[in-house]
Amino acid sequence: MIDLLDRIVDDIASLNSKLVLLVGQSRSGKTDLLAQLSERRNVSVLHVGAALGRPLLAVPSTQRHLLAPDLLKQLADEAASHGLLLLDNIELLFDGALRLSPLDLLRQHAHARRVVAVWPGELRDGRLFYASTGHPEHQDYGVEGLVPFKIQ
Repeated sequence: MIDLLDRIVDDIASLNSKLVLLVGQSRSGKTDLLAQLSERRNVSVLHVGAALGRPLLAVPSTQRHLLAPDLLKQLADEAASHGLLLLDNIELLFDGALRLSPLDLLRQHAHARRVVAVWPGELRDGRLFYASTGHPEHQDYGVEGLVPFKIQ
């Protein structure tokens, strides 16, 4: 599976949006696969929750939504290497108080460089979901402009 993912990472380099999402059930091996890619490509994984959460704690809650995108950009610029950004633990991006559109944010980052991220939700009927309908953090997206990499 790592060989296929590695080839896809090379193949997306010429695309306008260079986003690959690792999608699968909980405990399906998404994080392990990302770690293998990290080792193979010699690129660190940015654990978004921890890396973004720490500086946001120092900001008043009413201001966090204003700073979160710029802080993430700084962290991404520092973590990216060889034109590749690896992201895991992105659940914080779904926090309603931050007022972000997580997938749109990932797509923005994928215009400048290849991005491989672990999607914490599921892929059903050609759509990406995060949280169940009615949950305050529920998100529902189409898969245009990205490559879903399904892990069984």
